[in-house]
Amino acid sequence: DPFVPIGNFLTYPFVIAVAGDAPYDDMAGLAAYAQSNELALGHFGNVLTPTQVTMALAKTMGFEWGSDAAFDALDCNTLASGDADVINTTLQLILPCLDQVKVLVSITDERISLVPDAPTAGEVDPNLDIALWNGLFLTKETPQDVRDKIIKVAQKTVTSDRAQAIAKETGALVYWQGAEDSAARVAKDIETVARIGAMLN
Repeated sequence: DPFVPIGNFLTYPFVIAVAGDAPYDDMAGLAAYAQSNELALGHFGNVLTPTQVTMALAKTMGFEWGSDAAFDALDCNTLASGDADVINTTLQLILPCLDQVKVLVSITDERISLVPDAPTAGEVDPNLDIALWNGLFLTKETPQDVRDKIIKVAQKTVTSDRAQAIAKETGALVYWQGAEDSAARVAKDIETVARIGAMLN
């Protein structure tokens, strides 16, 4: 691997959401309902980490999705139209109808402030403690003074009022996680992804 992390700065606010009139309020209720009812899951693609977590949750909770399909957009209309019973999407896409949906789980490192009652996937199952995040990586040969300059700018950017306002408005987690912690996170996530892969095979 020619790259090394110098810092992570963003966690996408992925959630598992259902319509507000769904006859269950949490993943345990969904699992029980799915024993005798087929539920259609909408997601952004099977290879994405949040989709894998959603599939693994079904396995660990003892139920199967009736069907699943990838969508170009997963928003309020997807649930309202009945195209999917359960969607794996980002909170930002369902903000316009947040009062008309139920967020069952967030697929993030920590709970999302806009939906504080929704547990993380890691709270539901510690084996699924993972999130979809963005980080900055440089080639190993990058001089330290260059790294320091990039880190300084990145830290200033993510802690700015503008960046934090975006976080507050969208549910995204915007922060700065240093190089050592980022490297540890990458190593942990590699193990978690492998564990989820084994669960699904």
